[in-house]
Amino acid sequence: MADKTNPRKIERDPNWRKKEESFAEITKKYETVSPFIIAQIDVQRRGVFYTDAALDRVDPSIHQISKSAFAVYEGRGVPTSLLLRDGTSIIVSETSTQTPRDPYTVDVVDGKLMLTDEDRVVEEVFFWEKPKFFEKTTSRGTPMCEVLDARPQRFSVAMSNYCHFWTKPGHGCKYCGIGAGGVKFKGTDEERVHLGDLRETMRELVKEKGRFVGVILTGGSIISGSEPFEDELNGYIDALKALGEVFETRRFPSQVNSTAFTRRQLERLYNETGITCYTTDLEVFHEAIYEWVCPGKAASIPYGEWKRRLYAAVEIFGKGQVNTGIVSGVELAEPNGFKSEDEALRVDLEEAEDLASHGVGLKHDVWHVVPGSIFWNRTTPSLDYYVRLTKGFYDIMQKYGIPSHMDSYRKCGMHPNVNHDRI
Repeated sequence: MADKTNPRKIERDPNWRKKEESFAEITKKYETVSPFIIAQIDVQRRGVFYTDAALDRVDPSIHQISKSAFAVYEGRGVPTSLLLRDGTSIIVSETSTQTPRDPYTVDVVDGKLMLTDEDRVVEEVFFWEKPKFFEKTTSRGTPMCEVLDARPQRFSVAMSNYCHFWTKPGHGCKYCGIGAGGVKFKGTDEERVHLGDLRETMRELVKEKGRFVGVILTGGSIISGSEPFEDELNGYIDALKALGEVFETRRFPSQVNSTAFTRRQLERLYNETGITCYTTDLEVFHEAIYEWVCPGKAASIPYGEWKRRLYAAVEIFGKGQVNTGIVSGVELAEPNGFKSEDEALRVDLEEAEDLASHGVGLKHDVWHVVPGSIFWNRTTPSLDYYVRLTKGFYDIMQKYGIPSHMDSYRKCGMHPNVNHDRI
């Protein structure tokens, strides 16, 4: 069955397997790295395809179903994502078969859902189960599943549905498909989350004992305000106050992943709300490549200033409460990225060490090529590169005594180097 993801077909090198070490070779090569983490990386890098037999196991009354129309196979719902036996999450997108390499396949083998590759069984997998509040609506009639998104470990709020960097042609981040698809929410009622919906949904969420370990608020950058990004800041403050009404304590398990705010803005965020953790992602650990990949960010906040704001955040929130991340692999994108994986890894780890020496935690998201993005036909790095980066980031955080609890496998599950802490 062919999936209906996107008519733009990414070109594949039919000989890519001959040029790279296989999953089995990598797991043998790196015996101190969990094979579950290596599987997580490789599936997120290559994507997955679901067979009819696998889709027959999807139960909409139990499992989370992807909200995107692109994730429908011949009109059938597709599970949001996957879990491995040890609880490791695999975040796969709705366009997960459109990758530069052959995707993995989820099939039924001997009565179990299995991740397979060229008919070889790799691991047993499970579909994400949905929380009970997904079936409810707010007093405004908004489905609560549209207010808060759920992972097995946490819940997230999409604060804004549009990134203002995309307003100026050529200023969107080149790996991102949010604004490239032509969906324009700027200035509309749909641009921002409704606070009443958010408050009501959180009240239902906390009734599900054992499900809630934290909530993260994130969204596209909003440049406007009395000073740059002040409207974005005010949106986070208002939302955190609404969420905080549900809790009896001053602070509650919460994180904001936003644009890099100034010290004054960070102090407002921390002092006026119950927030506990803060993330702002550099996306690329190299100034010139950052300017090329993220031109809108670079025009608003130069690379060095972004780092200074991270250091200020550590002073305000505390060591272990501030992270930054990269979309790992875009630093190798042609034509302006690094020319070799060894060079990219060296620079990534040098910059990671500088950040960690100032108390900033590290994380990386595996770059998945999105068909709607500017980088839609680029090739991601090898599995070997990702495993080396994962271990390198983990070792650096250990060296500087930076705990991983704010984005650990219990709270997030998306970042391979942080997941390594469970071994």
